[in-house]
Amino acid sequence: MGKFYCTLFLFLFLTGYSNAGDIYVTKYAYQADIKVFVAKYSYQADLLVFVADYSYQANNLDEVWYFVKSSFQADVTIYFTNYAYEADLTIYYVDYKYQAKWKNSHSWRGRLQ
Repeated sequence: MGKFYCTLFLFLFLTGYSNAGDIYVTKYAYQADIKVFVAKYSYQADLLVFVADYSYQANNLDEVWYFVKSSFQADVTIYFTNYAYEADLTIYYVDYKYQAKWKNSHSWRGRLQ
């Protein structure tokens, strides 16, 4: 069974069907690739995030996210924390795509794609 999933992943990756920026939100911190805190103000954030309506809009962009309903569809699995000190990354949601960007240098830069 493990070979099947490995083969499926390679097929999807090599044929380009895997869209970057696809995010799955998990209920448990131990299942997440990264723990995220949502800031109240943009100056508190490391990353300003725009939420896309379609998956293709988030291709190769850390700052544009498309939320998927299943973990197997996601490029990154995140967990939302209640406190900033628990998080690996602090984000702030913006209203327009042109506002989305990295504000601070971060170890996750380029890895959310």
